[in-house]
Amino acid sequence: MTESHCDPLIPEVLTSIADYFKVLSEVSRLQILCCLRSGAMNVMELTEATGFSQANLSKHLKIMTQAGILSRQPKGVSAYYEVVDPKVFVLCESVCDGIGDRLRQQAQQFQMPNVTSSPNPTGSRGDRPAPSAPSGFPRSSGDRARS
Repeated sequence: MTESHCDPLIPEVLTSIADYFKVLSEVSRLQILCCLRSGAMNVMELTEATGFSQANLSKHLKIMTQAGILSRQPKGVSAYYEVVDPKVFVLCESVCDGIGDRLRQQAQQFQMPNVTSSPNPTGSRGDRPAPSAPSGFPRSSGDRARS
């Protein structure tokens, strides 16, 4: 485990951590993060990539920028947004991996031994494969090469 730079027992630290997770708890914001994984994008590009209205997208970008997750860089008549700390992707991948592990464990608990391949009275088969786990937070092509 890495050394922590903060004492999680201090209420102010816990509040900051909770606030950070609140920002990430919105599906739309996770979609924005996925889009920005490959680099900075302007509002028009993000609107096209996400399908969000410009007003809705701007609301989320403002919240994410205020939380310090994104930075905003004006360039000409556009503003480009990018992820400040790429560790947010590591965090999201870790959560996705944990969910995948949990789903695989749950699927194994419900698997029946393959005694017969004929249908049982309920019409289900005991030889069906377990449901697959989620593929995880989208990784960039460079991340896939490392995993």
